[in-house]
Amino acid sequence: QVQLAESGGGLVQAGGSLRLSCAASGLTFSLYAMGWFRQVPGKEREFVSAISRAGFRTLYGDSVKGRFTISRDNAKNTAYLQMDSLKPEDTAVYYCAASRQFSSMVADVSAWGQGTQVTVSS
Repeated sequence: QVQLAESGGGLVQAGGSLRLSCAASGLTFSLYAMGWFRQVPGKEREFVSAISRAGFRTLYGDSVKGRFTISRDNAKNTAYLQMDSLKPEDTAVYYCAASRQFSSMVADVSAWGQGTQVTVSS
């Protein structure tokens, strides 16, 4: 079965950085676009970033453009999200996602990770 395992979340001060990792198994990683979404209690899951299968194309949500960088290593079946200049409003549970389409839509996601908490203190 498909498994997406996030790691790298934690507590950081505003202005700091974190790097999330998503290790995938049970799927042919290079055939899937990978993405990151985030969610806070009481709100809908929000698109953060996506990367195409070969890594040549990327998408970012408006709130993270210029601060976050998505990447992938197909040899390691792993996707990454480098988060810099973090703000308190970035606090959320971050979910890794695998999609057959290069998309920002929740509806296009084929598999989800379990989520990792990111907390940014002011």
